[in-house]
Amino acid sequence: MNRQTPKLTIRDLALMGVMTTLLIVSVHALSPLPNVEPVTLLVILYTLFWGKKVGYILTAYLLIEGCWYGFGLWWVMYAYLWPLLALLTYLMRRQKSLWFWSLLSGAFGLFFGALCSIPYFFIGGPSMAFTWWVAGIPYDLIHCLSNGILCMVLFLPLSHVLGRLKASYQNQ
Repeated sequence: MNRQTPKLTIRDLALMGVMTTLLIVSVHALSPLPNVEPVTLLVILYTLFWGKKVGYILTAYLLIEGCWYGFGLWWVMYAYLWPLLALLTYLMRRQKSLWFWSLLSGAFGLFFGALCSIPYFFIGGPSMAFTWWVAGIPYDLIHCLSNGILCMVLFLPLSHVLGRLKASYQNQ
């Protein structure tokens, strides 16, 4: 039972920094489009290729986003949502089907609002959480569709790139 934190080298830190930067830049590049984001796809891919080290990427991403936009309630939601996606991906990492990953990506987008309503349950009770979730369903549908499409289109090419990167990374 090995529960140690993955060991990081200077090369790991540099690579994780580049991956974190890609998350930040891609979010900002697509920010004019409501609920269209590549973070879901990238978190899935990073988890598949780098395993538990994705925790470092997510920590850096969350801290940078918090500093950029402020540490509000949305940040608390992100602090459990993105690690939840990484955990689900890690548990399902043996799946090889593009359809599976596209469905997971789409489902994550669809249930994003429901998962985000959890803090509102504690703030204002079940009716507040339910109302908040229902009000966001149109955006969850956009999130679902855009996540599924992004995954279908970019999963294989990005997997190829990350596979080559990982192979060259391990050979040095």
